Amino acid sequence: MTRKEDLHFVKATTTVDEALETLVEKRITGFPVIDDDWNLVGVVSDYDLLALDSISGGCQGDANIFPDVDSSWKAFNRIQRLLIKTHGKVVGDLMTPAPLVVRETTNLEDAARLLLETKYRRLPVVDGNGKLIGIITRGNVVRAALQMKRANEHSS
Repeated sequence: MTRKEDLHFVKATTTVDEALETLVEKRITGFPVIDDDWNLVGVVSDYDLLALDSISGGCQGDANIFPDVDSSWKAFNRIQRLLIKTHGKVVGDLMTPAPLVVRETTNLEDAARLLLETKYRRLPVVDGNGKLIGIITRGNVVRAALQMKRANEHSS
């Protein structure tokens, strides 16, 4: 688990531009969204930020069955238009409120199963009062599995 001290997070009032810049700079794919008291109020991911294009009406009438020859260039241009549309929007406009969470007492196996079954990349970890104390990601699970494998090999 990534603990609170090492966690990247945003608030609902964080601008989408700031969130995008942090995603790129920190090479992460999403954030927990908290209030001033560390209560978890939502999550926002790169997927949510990309979906902003359809929320704001950018994907109208593109119903071609076969991609155009220059489809990758069109995709790049769509992303550029998306970034222009983010000006003035805040994370609270597009976050997922009341996300699936795990408790600090949840065991690793259950958390891993949830990550696999839901296809989520991250699960916020909260205490009994709903305050964010960390996040568990697919990467955390893979690292833990590798550590267990190595420990078993060394003990054999």
